[in-house]
Amino acid sequence: MKALASAALVAMTATMAEAQEGEKITIEGEIIDTWCYFSGVMGGPEAVVGSAHHTCALWCSAGGIPVGLLAPDGTVYMVLKLPGTDQLAGGDTALTLASHNVRAEGLHYARDGLNYIMVETVLSDMDITNLNHEDYGVVPGFAIPDDALEN
Repeated sequence: MKALASAALVAMTATMAEAQEGEKITIEGEIIDTWCYFSGVMGGPEAVVGSAHHTCALWCSAGGIPVGLLAPDGTVYMVLKLPGTDQLAGGDTALTLASHNVRAEGLHYARDGLNYIMVETVLSDMDITNLNHEDYGVVPGFAIPDDALEN
């Protein structure tokens, strides 16, 4: 019994050490609005990125919806913190980067199939590079309530 408790203590200590140390990574991707991206409320994943979704992404970020970083391989990293602020990445902290394609360096954490990043440095901000408003309009048609179209 004592050996089992010791093994559990060693395993728990190792887990705590892993949880406290992130892996330094450099990653490029678009800063996305995670609510619309995952819920599908505004359409499929291709409709909730880039210029077509920029205004909504600003509102969601200002409202406190967490932002994510969508890598080219489709992996979404929940952004826990952005540089230059003591606040977590939500609210006004992400307004200047919403829908922008960035190259960032930070600490990566993974747990239970989710990826997180504490961004230490935004190495480059390429602005909005996904100009999908030509495909979806400035505001996608499916995002406009039916009763608004009738008036």
